[in-house]
Amino acid sequence: MKETFGGYIRSLRNTKGYTLTQLGAMLGLDSGALSKIETDKKVLDEDKLPKLCEIFKLDINQVEDEYYSEMIADVLFKKRCSDNVLILASNKVKYKRSKGVMQSNLNFQS
Repeated sequence: MKETFGGYIRSLRNTKGYTLTQLGAMLGLDSGALSKIETDKKVLDEDKLPKLCEIFKLDINQVEDEYYSEMIADVLFKKRCSDNVLILASNKVKYKRSKGVMQSNLNFQS
């Protein structure tokens, strides 16, 4: 997906013909909050992902990949990191998986 996660939600909503109010109600959000999510002024709460997948019959693993990749991209963009950081991070993930390292002290909510 080249668009933002919020843009992706807007595309899904428009494809199904749902209004902001209709989809918001299905997700337990008001239309204003959903509008902010769709315009990338707010981030969809992670706990809403399963419901989003249920509504649009999406694979949760793919949606989570898109969601988390956007969180990572936002941090890298805000911190003005080089593209090389993605290669380094990928190698560190592989290392941690091979060693069974389960947690990190990194907080992406910056």
